[in-house]
Amino acid sequence: MTIAVITDSTSCLPKYVVDRDRISVVPVQVTIDDTTRDEGIELNSLAVLAAINVGKNVTTNHPSPQTFQNLFSTLQMQGYTEVIAIHLSSELSATYAACVTAARDSAIPVRVVDSRSIGLGLGFAVMAASAAVKRGATVNEVAEIATNKGMSAQTWLAVETVEHLRKGGRIGTAQAIVGTTLGIKPILQIAGGKVIPFEKVRTSVRVNSRLVELASEAANTFGRKVEIGVQHSGNRDRADSLAKEIGKALPGTSVVVADLGAVLSAHAGPGAIAVTVSPI
Repeated sequence: MTIAVITDSTSCLPKYVVDRDRISVVPVQVTIDDTTRDEGIELNSLAVLAAINVGKNVTTNHPSPQTFQNLFSTLQMQGYTEVIAIHLSSELSATYAACVTAARDSAIPVRVVDSRSIGLGLGFAVMAASAAVKRGATVNEVAEIATNKGMSAQTWLAVETVEHLRKGGRIGTAQAIVGTTLGIKPILQIAGGKVIPFEKVRTSVRVNSRLVELASEAANTFGRKVEIGVQHSGNRDRADSLAKEIGKALPGTSVVVADLGAVLSAHAGPGAIAVTVSPI
């Protein structure tokens, strides 16, 4: 059996990893006013942030079942005999559901995994799945690895405002009240596949310090090696600084810095920063 690994663009995987591991990435779409483009192909986070800053309407759209069906057919023609598809949380997008729908009519067997995560929480799960495929694992074994990896990841998201998440339906109106107080910097968490309020912090400096504390606490709780991702929407310098501080707190730990991407930036808004801790 030859297993193909696919995911969606919210995994935020760097191109060299995608190319090296032959991972197929299905783009999630972003619509700015009346124009829809594919994340990572026709649109990046800078364009999304620029649109938000001038007041344009920005929304996101999941891939269609037909998009997945076309990919499954292509993979079969390339000689693959099975597919493992690992996607962002079904609580946050219909991408997983669209893939499940397409898988029912696929001529090639497809196993679809709900990572219950997003961003590098999803990305780390996909990379672990790809490594398992290279080791010769079965599709069921790969699915278990991806599921455990995604569900065990701890992710915190600090935003300037929760308004973009509220508009996109990723957080309820009542929850959004958490971030309306002047001067408050909300920290949210991905838990159970959902975005939920976690803590209220004053000042960006305190946010960074708190994220370092949370990363350290999570690493110690896991009690084994972890990999950590720091993601940002338009604030690379702050992300680099945060990654450096996490590295000091957890010597020898791999800390990568990545863009949040167009889709996540559309929901998190300008200035957002996220930290993901995933056990190895």
